[in-house]
Amino acid sequence: MAVCDAEETMAFPLDVLHGQTNLVRRIEQTIESEHIDAIVLGLPLNMDGSQGPQAQQVLGFADQLKQHIRIPIHFQDERLSSFGAEEKLQEIGLSKAKQRERLDAVAAAEILQAFLEEQKRGSDRPL
Repeated sequence: MAVCDAEETMAFPLDVLHGQTNLVRRIEQTIESEHIDAIVLGLPLNMDGSQGPQAQQVLGFADQLKQHIRIPIHFQDERLSSFGAEEKLQEIGLSKAKQRERLDAVAAAEILQAFLEEQKRGSDRPL
């Protein structure tokens, strides 16, 4: 998970949710504690832009999440987000073990940052 500043200019890694136990409840708690007013889910599109099984899984999860939360859910193409996150973690000199621990949260920040930048350019297009 990642969050952004109040001005919606910068994304920051927050946490990694491991496993599926109480996932929706844990997201609800984060929404409340962090005062979140929208969610951005990474959509793992195929390299040709099409939606494969993983993207369909995310869309299904979004439908489930909508039953429990009342804030907007947006989608952001997450292709290459893990690659970008790995590069950032290598640049700061973390050990491989520390990189693995933080990879998902940093990738979430990459996804959120891309979404924020698209919003600034006025291209909030549904995926």
